[in-house]
Amino acid sequence: MQMRYSLFLLFISFISRQAMAQDNLANAGTDPLGQATLQQCIDYALLHQTEVRQALIDEEIGKRDIASALSGWFPQINADASYNHNIKIPTNVIGDQVIQFGQKNTSALTLQADQKILDPSLIQASKAAKYVKIQNAQNTENAKINTIVSVSKAFYDILTSEEQLKIIDENIVRLEKQLKDARAQYETGLVDKTDFKRAQIALSTTKADRKRTEEMLKYKYAYLKELVGLSIEQELKLAYDSGSMEQQMLIDTTENLHFRNRIEFRQLETGMQLQKLNTSYNKWTFLPNLSAFYNYGWDYRTNAGFSDLYRVDYPRSVLGVTLSLPIFQGTKRLQEIRKSKLQEQRLAWDMVNTKNQINTQYQQALATYKSNLNDWKTAQENVELSKEVYNTIKLQYDEGIKTYLDLMTAETDLRTTQINYLNAMYAVLSGKLDVQQALGSIIPANDN
Repeated sequence: MQMRYSLFLLFISFISRQAMAQDNLANAGTDPLGQATLQQCIDYALLHQTEVRQALIDEEIGKRDIASALSGWFPQINADASYNHNIKIPTNVIGDQVIQFGQKNTSALTLQADQKILDPSLIQASKAAKYVKIQNAQNTENAKINTIVSVSKAFYDILTSEEQLKIIDENIVRLEKQLKDARAQYETGLVDKTDFKRAQIALSTTKADRKRTEEMLKYKYAYLKELVGLSIEQELKLAYDSGSMEQQMLIDTTENLHFRNRIEFRQLETGMQLQKLNTSYNKWTFLPNLSAFYNYGWDYRTNAGFSDLYRVDYPRSVLGVTLSLPIFQGTKRLQEIRKSKLQEQRLAWDMVNTKNQINTQYQQALATYKSNLNDWKTAQENVELSKEVYNTIKLQYDEGIKTYLDLMTAETDLRTTQINYLNAMYAVLSGKLDVQQALGSIIPANDN
């Protein structure tokens, strides 16, 4: 049927007129998204959206945390200085003599270097560094995936509303003509004022619908600007590649579900690896702490005044090894090991539950998508039928065969099917995103 895709072409005609503006993004200056395609909105959001930027900062914070934790393997160098003025010099008894030990003024300067050789906490930090990096990167990927889905849905929602406005405008043109015809027929006495009043009511209601849709569109643009990270002052207009729209509505519904494609499941796997390392760390606490040290110091002492204190120094130096072996801590380490193993079991059950949730989410998204796709196809057919009905009744009304009420009913049916078609189209596009997210097939470009 030639009219099968007529409204679809009508829908994409609006956005195809803006397609020429796609190349303006690179030269937009202070207005980077003056006119943008969906991909440009997504790319801009992945660079400027608040949650994505915060996730990237968290990644950098994580790297600093890792570097801070691993810095314990490097030598730790400290300097200590002291000064004492003995008001009363300590004494001791040797034999039957009381002898003073020390001098009036004493001072010391010490430099010491410590080097960890064996330390359970540093061993854990070294082994966990890899998984902490992976965990932070996965958090960023999750934020990007959510951003892609949110921006895409908001983009399609605006396009739907824009086209609704166009349909309403066409409806207003028809109603204004009908009002003019009804007024002329009423003034010539062909009909009573009922048709004229009904035309006025229908026109006023439609204009009110337009105003409501127009105001909601302002909010939708503001929401999309928030999602992509645009400031309030920056303008945003949308463009779209109309040639690929119908193809983008379709998805392979036979694709198998693989749990590891989902970022949420991989995050749990990483958490399990970190928890196993925590269990190992609690076992490593039975190991001794071994470290080496070296220090060099300068001692100063005199019974004269402070000005003579630093004339002569008495150096000293020590090189040694320290071994600390915890023997008994009231079963604390055993309890921590058992606790960590229980936490591993809990995470294992989280993974089982997450698999079930992912499967349920996928089945729901797939069922919704298939239903929406069927509704969209039905809506296409209904639009064609309602157009035929309206055109037929309009001719019959002009010839005086049908009443104005019949014409209004046909007009309402046509507009309803057109709006239903647009809503169904948005539902299919939105449902497709839900299926892709459930499958884990939405991957940010820089994460491929």
